[in-house]
Amino acid sequence: MSVDPATEAFVAHRNLLFTVAYEMLGSAADAEDVLQETWLRWADVDHGEVRDARSYLVRITTRLSLNRLRTLGRQRETYVGPWLPEPLLTSPDVAEDVELADSVSTAMLLVLETLTPTERAVFVLREVFDVEYDEIAAAVDKAPAAVRQIAHRARSHVEARRPRVQVSEADTRRAIATFRSAAETGDLQRLLDVLAPDVVMMTDGGGVKQAALRPIVGADKVLRFFVGITAKAPGPVAAEEVLVNGAPGLRLTAGGELDTIATMRVEGGRVTALYLVRNPHKLGRVLSETPLAR
Repeated sequence: MSVDPATEAFVAHRNLLFTVAYEMLGSAADAEDVLQETWLRWADVDHGEVRDARSYLVRITTRLSLNRLRTLGRQRETYVGPWLPEPLLTSPDVAEDVELADSVSTAMLLVLETLTPTERAVFVLREVFDVEYDEIAAAVDKAPAAVRQIAHRARSHVEARRPRVQVSEADTRRAIATFRSAAETGDLQRLLDVLAPDVVMMTDGGGVKQAALRPIVGADKVLRFFVGITAKAPGPVAAEEVLVNGAPGLRLTAGGELDTIATMRVEGGRVTALYLVRNPHKLGRVLSETPLAR
C-alpha cells in the first residue's frame, strides 16, 4: 500500500518533531499532544506550496509548543512541590550524541524552565537543532534581528546557570552502582560515600506520592529522606540501571511496582544534584525507549 507524500514526510520527521516539542515543554505527554495537532495542521496544508517539509513542520511544532508552554507555565505555578521534567527511557545512540544528551538532561531542562517561552524556543531551535535565524523568526513571529538578540540573551542566561564541570561517565556509573546497592540492601549509610556535603535533592511526587515540598540540601538530610521513604516501601526495593534522558539513571521498584526514576549530577566523583521523579503520572515513558532525533 502506497503512502502519500504528506504522511511520508511527517513520519520521516516525527522523532525530530517530538524532540523539539519535548525540549520546549519538558513533558512527553504534552509533546505527543502537540504532535497530534501538528499532524492535523500539516494535513490541511497545500503541500505543493511547501519547499522544505522539515522546516515547515518544525515551524508548526514550535508555534503549537509555544502556545502550550504558556498554558503550562500557569499550571506549574500551582504544582504541588518541585516540578521535574517527565523522564524518558532513551537508547544508547542518544547518550552517544553528547550535545543531544546534554540538551535533554534533567539539569538542562530545569535551566530551560527559567527562560521565557520565546527565549526557550529560540535557544532550543538555534543551539540544539541549528535552525537558521530566518527560519526561527518565522516560527516565533519575530524579526530576524530580534531573534539574534533573544538568542544571545538566552545563551548567556543558560551559560550562567548550566553546570560548568565536565561530568565523567565513569564517576556517574560508580555513583549509580552505589545507589543501587544501598537501595537494594538497605545499607543507606553507603550513600554518604558518594553524596557531596552540599548535595541538592529535588523530589517530584505531584501531590500523589511522598515527596519533599521543597529542595533538600545537605547529605545528612538527603539520607534521612531516603531512610523515611524506604521504611514505608510496600515491599522489597529493587533498582535497575537504565539510560534516562541520555544519561545513566535508576529505575526503582517497590513491591514489584514501578516507584521512582532517579537521575543525578556527579562532579568530582560526588553526587551534587539528585532528581527523583515519583509522580506516577510522569512514569509512562520509562518502560520502553523513546526515540529522539536532531
